[in-house]
Amino acid sequence: MLTLQSQANRDGILAMTFAMACFIANDALVKYVSESLPAAQLIFIRGLFATAFLLAVAHGMGLLRRTPGQASDPLRQLLLRPVWLRAVIDAVATIAYLTSLFNLPIGNATAISMATPLLITLFAVLAWRERVGPGRWLALACGFAGVLLIVQPDAGGFNAWSMLCFLATVLHTVRDLITRTIPEQVPSILVTVSTTVAVTLLAGLMSVAQPWAPLDARQLLLLGAASIFLSGAYYLIIVGMRTGEMSLIAPFRYTGLLFALLLGWLVWREVPNTAAWIGIALLVGAGIYVLHSERTRTLLDAAAD
Repeated sequence: MLTLQSQANRDGILAMTFAMACFIANDALVKYVSESLPAAQLIFIRGLFATAFLLAVAHGMGLLRRTPGQASDPLRQLLLRPVWLRAVIDAVATIAYLTSLFNLPIGNATAISMATPLLITLFAVLAWRERVGPGRWLALACGFAGVLLIVQPDAGGFNAWSMLCFLATVLHTVRDLITRTIPEQVPSILVTVSTTVAVTLLAGLMSVAQPWAPLDARQLLLLGAASIFLSGAYYLIIVGMRTGEMSLIAPFRYTGLLFALLLGWLVWREVPNTAAWIGIALLVGAGIYVLHSERTRTLLDAAAD
């Protein structure tokens, strides 16, 4: 029988894995639309769709009205410091990452952004005193090595834009750490709403400085679909970071690369080279090890009880 901690870890791993799948689906749709729309305009319109969708979901769940016995108005929860601070940091990190992505080889940007699990694990040890054994550190290192083998960044492509990308990675790490401090009574869907609102407002301000391109029905349909995947990704990553051990759940961000490779093969018939296959093996092996070690720990805890 699963202990509460083991159940939380399992739920967190599933949430993180599905979040990465949603992010990749969103990225694929946005990449296609970005060929004909300015970035800020695209992010702003997608954000409007996502915010409207999430508000509808929150309304359907009864979270936008105060019910008898509640300690505070649900809308006031959005003004709690950890909630709005997380949203602002997420918005700045998103814009910083996309700006660097437009000026870097995608492999370099991906490699830098995938340092997030390493940073989260480090902060989890320092700030939350989570115990991370040598095996988990080794699995994390193998996973990051797998990332480098898959994306194969260009050494000549590391420049000032790389520093901006790394700053975005640090901000995303801080965002996830702040997520952990949000009171449990604040629903994750409302935290998600705060994020989409902040990103949309910042993108809207930036879009004022750019000429807008005409929109057609197909672009709106694709951005609407992307907004649903993005909403799911935001929500699931919040759930993942609020559930279980951060150092255990964070490495499953690497599954995003596996989903990206699968999508690349299905849609564009892109086949990984030898180095990428080795990287895939390292990623899968690291994930299997983490899951196996967690299962072993669960069985030992159950036997002890």
